[in-house]
Amino acid sequence: MSAWKDRENDPRIEGIASSMRVISDFPKPGFKFKDITTLLLNPKAFKNTVDLFVERYTGKGISVVAGVEARGFIFGPPIALAIGAKFVPLRKPRKLPGAVISEKYVLEYGTDCLEMHIEAVQPGERSLVVDDVVATGGTLCAAIKLLERAGAEVVECACVIEVPHLKGREKLNGKPLYVLVETD
Repeated sequence: MSAWKDRENDPRIEGIASSMRVISDFPKPGFKFKDITTLLLNPKAFKNTVDLFVERYTGKGISVVAGVEARGFIFGPPIALAIGAKFVPLRKPRKLPGAVISEKYVLEYGTDCLEMHIEAVQPGERSLVVDDVVATGGTLCAAIKLLERAGAEVVECACVIEVPHLKGREKLNGKPLYVLVETD
């Protein structure tokens, strides 16, 4: 589901979309990178982004908001605080102290791995995965697998941006995905 289609008349969505810039040929030639750092420089657009997610997830019984490093760390904590959930960071390798579980995944421009503390999530907890963008879906799939291996139920994934032509949504094995803005 996309808030872009869902809330066409909501001026917050257009404000969020227009606050981001596109960087050509980043991180590799031929890519168009939708940059959220300009959204973060706009307090109204940043607040509206968080508010839209909070409105969607309030009262849904979510007890875990899992944020994907690094930009999921920007949006995840305020969402978690607002809905009364704990925040669980999903980090790159060797960044978390203590015992972790890990999941490797393929990106549109390479491979990577996510790790999570083994005691961070309890079996049966309802969780939300938060990141800035869904492109090929590899990162979100890895996040879902980590949480499910710990016994959590992944309720939905939430991203600010979706790149539909990369078909990441199709790789989520039916897990719901909610995005605010679609881009090419």
